[in-house]
Amino acid sequence: MTTTHGVVRVEHLTKSFGPVLAVDDLTFEIGPGRVTGFLGPNGAGKTTTLRMLLGLVTPTSGTATIDGRSYVDIPRPGRTVGAALEASSFHPGRTARDHLRVLAPQVGVPTRRCDEVLELVGLKDAARRRAGGFSMGMRQRLGLAATLLGDPQVLLLDEPANGLDPQGIAWLRSLLRYLAGEGRTVLVSSHVLSEVQQTVDDVVIIAKGRLVHASSLADLEALGRREGLARRSTLIASPDPARLARMVEERWPGRATPVPGRPDALLIADVTAAEAGAAAFAAGVEVHELVPGEVNLEEVFLRLTNGDTDAPSAPEVAA
Repeated sequence: MTTTHGVVRVEHLTKSFGPVLAVDDLTFEIGPGRVTGFLGPNGAGKTTTLRMLLGLVTPTSGTATIDGRSYVDIPRPGRTVGAALEASSFHPGRTARDHLRVLAPQVGVPTRRCDEVLELVGLKDAARRRAGGFSMGMRQRLGLAATLLGDPQVLLLDEPANGLDPQGIAWLRSLLRYLAGEGRTVLVSSHVLSEVQQTVDDVVIIAKGRLVHASSLADLEALGRREGLARRSTLIASPDPARLARMVEERWPGRATPVPGRPDALLIADVTAAEAGAAAFAAGVEVHELVPGEVNLEEVFLRLTNGDTDAPSAPEVAA
């Protein structure tokens, strides 16, 4: 018997708003223990898909289920699914803690859970501050606290990094990784791949309401390499950095730059890993690490979402 615990499944999902086809025969599946990026340009149909998953919009056809059931059929859904589809509205006169205390009975959790989630999202010291004075980033954190009140297995987050500064984005990345590490299913929508690139395990990319790619992030990177979108540079590391530096400067003058925090390594521009490895071997330089240039995933994303129907796609994300 196939388990459905924590599985989000969209099958042949379609939604039309009059003549506008917002979601077009969309199918994908995600499972627990993973952070999945739900990606696409603005207007691609991401929010409409999430709203259908949450029973807020009725599909024209197809199904959207969580744990094998439609959202409306889940008893006490706040204990199963936590969702943040937009920046939440808060009563400006209520404190952060009071905002959560109003929600707690609806979700079915005790008041002490409010303090637990405030600490989890970094708002413990602001618990007694009125929400009306919160910055956008703090409002995002409070919205996430509300999402986590019921200790849900599944999290559906629409553009959660909006309004966060770089420090806040780093904090969000750590939080989502922690939640997935607990075995939860985490779906994060974004229209900017670079915003979630260091966070996600898998990607589901849509454009004009249709699926254009679904795979692990590693498979997306492999696609970029096949498409020739890897930056032509190589990181090379040696236990003898002085000898390595001399070899590189003699072979490729002016092309090497230091790697921050890596005194044993250099980054060589316009040189492939094969070329660097061969040169080190010929010079008798011991090499402990040889890493080809990173794939420009944003370029892969743009190619996929610009209607490049010739771009290959990977198999559907497995649960």
